[in-house]
Amino acid sequence: MLLWIIFIVLICFFLALDLGVFNKNPHVVSTREAFGWTALWVSISLLFSIVVYYAYENDWVSGDLTGSKAVLLYLSGYLVEQSLSMDNIFVIAIIFSYFQVPKQYQHRVLFWGILGALVFRGIMIALGAALIHQFEWIIYVFGVFLLYSAYKMLTVGEAVHPSKNPTIKFIRRFFAVSTTYEQDKFFVRKRGLLVATPLFVALMVVETTDILFAFDSIPAIFGITTDPFLVFTSNIFAIMGLRSLYFVLASVLDKFQYLKYSLVAILFFVGIKMLLHDVWKPEEWMSLAVIFVALATGIAVSLIKAKDVVPTPVEEEFAD
Repeated sequence: MLLWIIFIVLICFFLALDLGVFNKNPHVVSTREAFGWTALWVSISLLFSIVVYYAYENDWVSGDLTGSKAVLLYLSGYLVEQSLSMDNIFVIAIIFSYFQVPKQYQHRVLFWGILGALVFRGIMIALGAALIHQFEWIIYVFGVFLLYSAYKMLTVGEAVHPSKNPTIKFIRRFFAVSTTYEQDKFFVRKRGLLVATPLFVALMVVETTDILFAFDSIPAIFGITTDPFLVFTSNIFAIMGLRSLYFVLASVLDKFQYLKYSLVAILFFVGIKMLLHDVWKPEEWMSLAVIFVALATGIAVSLIKAKDVVPTPVEEEFAD
């Protein structure tokens, strides 16, 4: 329990440091800055595997896993969550474009959006762990759901258009919504009335969209491990790095068009693994290897195909 408390306090400290010190003043996040923050979060996430190793070797966390097995499961879970967040990044880019969110305020929306995501995912992880503990057969439901998610991603994609999100209508039932941005404010008072700004509407759409994506990612990580501490920490670190990763990948995500097939393969693998968990128990390193190879293949094929695209005369003219 002490390790849980220390971890949550540490995350709260990072969040306070982020908003209160490093991003106190709204500004446009440069690619260089985003790369730096992404590298920092990835480094922290990987270094945390050392804590995981000693926590399970010294029984700081209840469970029968050895330190090395716990590390492999933690890294596998982190990689799954990070890879599935790629679709999330694409949808966030659509939301920002739809609401025309000024670039200097996008980090603020992502900060509070991620904070809400941490709370909701924590609740969903706790509920999922309790269900699996109480009803072991629920693992089969998760497996079928992941196979369906893989099929849906392969055939119709994961496109979520902001205008179709019922959150917008829900907000308008309780608040008047202004048509202009009021700097980085979510609410303003006009003629004595509390009025929501488009920034708040964009935040709520980002929040509810993330909840929808969590219905894919949470069952997926339970397919890797049902250990609550590993599920929670790997998920949280993946979400914490999502903000900076967005600013790195949002403008180039369309170039990785074959990455979708990697995500389909990962969801399919984890779904099958859950359905066959009574008769097939692959080594921990196998899950990590399959996830890594799937992602690497999707990225490599995307980059190779992108080089093979012949530029149009207009593109050549602008390139000159």
